Amino acid sequence: MRKFSLLLFFLPLFSIAQVESAKRAVEQLCSPEFHGRGYVNSGDSIAAEFIAKGFKDAGCHFFEAGPFQMFQFQVNAFPGNMSLSIDGKVLNPGTDFVVDPGSCSGKTTNRKFIEISVEDLFNTKNIKNKLADANMQDGGRTKNLVGLLFNESNLKGDTLKKAKQLAKEYNSTFAVIEVVNDKFTWSVEQSQTNFPFFQVQQSAFDATLGKWQVDYDVLARLDQHTARNVIAYVPAKKKSKKYLIYTAHYDHLGRMGQQAYFPGGNDNASGTAMLLELAAYYAKNPADINVVFIAFAGEEVGLLGSKYYTENPVFPLEKIAFLFNVDIMGSGEDGVTIVNATVFPEHFKQFEAINQAKNYVVKTGSRGPAANSDHYFFSEKGVPAFFMYTMGPNKHYHDVGDTYENLSFNEFNDLFHLLVDFGQVIPSIKYKAPKKK
Repeated sequence: MRKFSLLLFFLPLFSIAQVESAKRAVEQLCSPEFHGRGYVNSGDSIAAEFIAKGFKDAGCHFFEAGPFQMFQFQVNAFPGNMSLSIDGKVLNPGTDFVVDPGSCSGKTTNRKFIEISVEDLFNTKNIKNKLADANMQDGGRTKNLVGLLFNESNLKGDTLKKAKQLAKEYNSTFAVIEVVNDKFTWSVEQSQTNFPFFQVQQSAFDATLGKWQVDYDVLARLDQHTARNVIAYVPAKKKSKKYLIYTAHYDHLGRMGQQAYFPGGNDNASGTAMLLELAAYYAKNPADINVVFIAFAGEEVGLLGSKYYTENPVFPLEKIAFLFNVDIMGSGEDGVTIVNATVFPEHFKQFEAINQAKNYVVKTGSRGPAANSDHYFFSEKGVPAFFMYTMGPNKHYHDVGDTYENLSFNEFNDLFHLLVDFGQVIPSIKYKAPKKK
């Protein structure tokens, strides 16, 4: 009885230490010094070094080539100037406006922007007449001295879709402003537009005037970028030919100029912290099979790190018993969703049984295949793989509000134990990979 009481006493302390360790990692990964783990100020490289040190300090091993797997891709980044003023009002990057991730550089003073109305969307002759009038008022100068403003703040459905389509089409010839009234969702692009392109919140300026004087200064740079996957492992208790892999992407969107950056707390500093916690656990508690940890770069650009790995694996892919990819681990109050649950039903059955027995999370949602994270290229090559993400009240995604401070971590410990428990049953699940086409 006394031993049981001591166990009950120490288990909560272990859980508290675990989540506190994860919180410290997330806070650091989200800090300004990591620059949003993107392509400005070497943010992703700083994060890669941090993760490699975390694996080493945990007691993990590295493969012969070391912790890093390097690869290259083209990316559009914003390393310098980032300003936008409308009728003399200076707007704040990240909250009042964002530049399109594929925008080119541009600098102008007192450029006239004219509104493209709902009526104009379905009558391009109206747009031509407006441009002609603006050109005449400017003394017949080139039309490129005019910018176009699409007020999409009250549009919905097909009308909104039409407005966005035309805004992109006209951006080949004009600088464009889209006016919106919902939250920004930024991303990363690998190409550039012909002219600068902005999204601006309706509340940031007077959008009713019909024409505006705009100043902007944007520095964009299309570069060949070198990124690094970070790989470590813990060997099995006894020699094994099979591998269990845990993965998470650590890259995020980086900086939009030097003033604004996207911390990526839930997406995916939280998943990276989970990976580090799993590495620390398995280093002290080796499994019956080898356990590998891969922190992928280039996910936000199009799953580039995981794609590269599947084309250049450290060991044969057919030796992977299972791969579990995690993202958005900072919440979970409303449960989790498992991508590929319908593809690998026996694995999902075991996963559900563990959760029901231990009551870890309130719901385990089932989804089919989707190319929405780093599990995808593995399962496309016949590797059994799940992608788990959480659901909860935190709706920050690809915006400057996805901060460490906005994460609850309410289910982090339960998620950790669910992953470990599921990992223990992997060797016993019978699975035969389909024949390669």
